[in-house]
Amino acid sequence: MPRMLLAAGGTGGHMFPAQALAEYLKAKDWDIAMMTDARGRKHSGRIPANPIVEVQAATISLRKPIQAIKGAYKLSRGVQEAKAFIKDWKPDVVVGFGGYPAFPAMRAAQSLGIPTVLHEQNAVLGRVNRVFAKGATYVASGFENLSRLPAGSNHKPIGNPLRAQIVDAIPQDYAAPKDKIELLIVGGSLGAKLISEVMPEAIKALPERLRSRLNVVQQTREEYLEQARKIYTDAGIPHLCESFFTDIETHLAKAHYIIGRAGASSVSEIAIMGKPSLLVPLAIAMDDHQTENAKALKSLGAADILPESDFTPDRVAAVLEERLNDANWLETAARSARSAATTNATESMAELVIAAVRNA
Repeated sequence: MPRMLLAAGGTGGHMFPAQALAEYLKAKDWDIAMMTDARGRKHSGRIPANPIVEVQAATISLRKPIQAIKGAYKLSRGVQEAKAFIKDWKPDVVVGFGGYPAFPAMRAAQSLGIPTVLHEQNAVLGRVNRVFAKGATYVASGFENLSRLPAGSNHKPIGNPLRAQIVDAIPQDYAAPKDKIELLIVGGSLGAKLISEVMPEAIKALPERLRSRLNVVQQTREEYLEQARKIYTDAGIPHLCESFFTDIETHLAKAHYIIGRAGASSVSEIAIMGKPSLLVPLAIAMDDHQTENAKALKSLGAADILPESDFTPDRVAAVLEERLNDANWLETAARSARSAATTNATESMAELVIAAVRNA
């Protein structure tokens, strides 16, 4: 039975494609383990891996020398932990999905001569993946264009692997709303303060003729839940507000329009569902990679991009009024979004992993 060790960071953007690959190869009778940090365990519940190993990991910022020294020490400890596990468990391949919690396993694997495969979800290669790209058998990516890729890397653009629960919920087609408009607002796997604050105020500011047609589903940070529910209740808007949705695929499939961040998984899920969207890239994202992700949909006319500096209730309300009242645009944008989707990324990623083992 072939063995794969997954290594991924602590956010859904890293963990969800790792889950998709694990689900696929588990069904092919692979033995799978995972290495992450304490934060990553929160997103590991559906990943069919055993064991799931926590290692020391830390982000390193040269702008904070003291923290950088402490972070380097933790990563060094993590590498030693990873080496001990790899020597004992003996994986045939180690597959990294980025994030600093993936660093120990990738460093240990490459130092021990274990084949490695990387997957970069974003349109810009992340810092950890940059370190290991040249030593990896393959560097797969979620987008066709991948910037910051070291020369000599074996790059394979395949798309972003999506969880089975997402793929199984893909609707057959898109129909512009005739009466009720299903509006989905998401803030990424860790929530988004800006979106939580702005969206209820923006929707409240809409003309009554449009506001009365809305049914709102919003992922909002815990501390903003009561405020959001009150605003929607006072405005007479049917709503469902939660801090996290375990059944997000249901809401993605039903939505007529989506507002959210532009993380790689979010953009890929919006595309494969075939939904028009308004994207607000995270301003502090490394190398502004969320803006680059969002451009993949904007360039097709499938989405609008609002930077955080423009993401105000008045500006958002103006975009919503223009887009939600234009059925032709909604249907055209939906078709364009679907055209950007890659439906076989999980299978393609699995083929690269299998090839890495076969050619080792």
